[in-house]
Amino acid sequence: MGRRVTVYEVGPRDGLQNEAAAVATGDKLALVAALAGAGLSRIEATSFVSPRWIPQLADGADVVAGLPSVPGVSYVVLVPNAKGLDRLVEALGRAGAGHPPVAAAVFLSASETHNRKNLNRTPDETLRDLESLVPAARGMGLDVRGYVSTVWGCPYEGAVDPARAASIVERLLALGCHQVSLGDTIGVGNPEQTRRILERLLRVARPDQLALHMHDTRGTALANVLAGLDAGITTFDASIGGLGGCPYAPGASGNLATEDLVYMLHGMGYETGIDWTKLIAAGALAERLVGRRLPGKALQAELARAEAR
Repeated sequence: MGRRVTVYEVGPRDGLQNEAAAVATGDKLALVAALAGAGLSRIEATSFVSPRWIPQLADGADVVAGLPSVPGVSYVVLVPNAKGLDRLVEALGRAGAGHPPVAAAVFLSASETHNRKNLNRTPDETLRDLESLVPAARGMGLDVRGYVSTVWGCPYEGAVDPARAASIVERLLALGCHQVSLGDTIGVGNPEQTRRILERLLRVARPDQLALHMHDTRGTALANVLAGLDAGITTFDASIGGLGGCPYAPGASGNLATEDLVYMLHGMGYETGIDWTKLIAAGALAERLVGRRLPGKALQAELARAEAR
């Protein structure tokens, strides 16, 4: 096919935040370096949410300061509010000149209950906060990415009207977000639902302004990616080894595994710029760092094959 697809790696943040034990800062940076070395050009590195809520990412400033500078690679850091943005800017100041490109990311949910659980605010209240936060980040020279969770369904409310997500996406783009990632936070989506959602969302956004962030809770993440490809979406979030989940979504298992996504894309003739051998090595490193077998199917197949040699 020859089309280029961007795989947006979220493991160092979205993946590690869900681990019971914190991974050491140096180990996190080693994982980031392995992912960048494998050719992943967009990597979500850490977050400046409150350490009281997500202690696994309490070392965000140290991670930002140590991010490796690799040609063509940029990073994104999640900031929930003005305080988080201030902490990011302070960390970048500490890092000094020559630091690799870093963007900010903001987030909210399409469903009210999940947003309250996650941010202690309604979606409308969060959007009002972002009316100042996003322009402030842009004024500091930072690109801003938006995330909308629970687009396919909410663990508390069930089905979510795509019109709610469309309204949020439209407002985020108007505020200056360069891209909005749509999340199937609890992994309930199916391809037909994905087609309906994207049909509605593409009335307010171009395909390049949208990304899909699929969880594989029920084994349908890759099928939903195919529906996204058919609709013209070319950016997909994934997590090394299938790390991750959501602390505020009971029953949500890991993200779509990066290796599973890349295996499928390469087999279909899409270009990603990712080195398969180095990606599997990064997955093996992630598995060692968290001290458990990761759910990514392609990773486990490759590790088993290597062990049998």
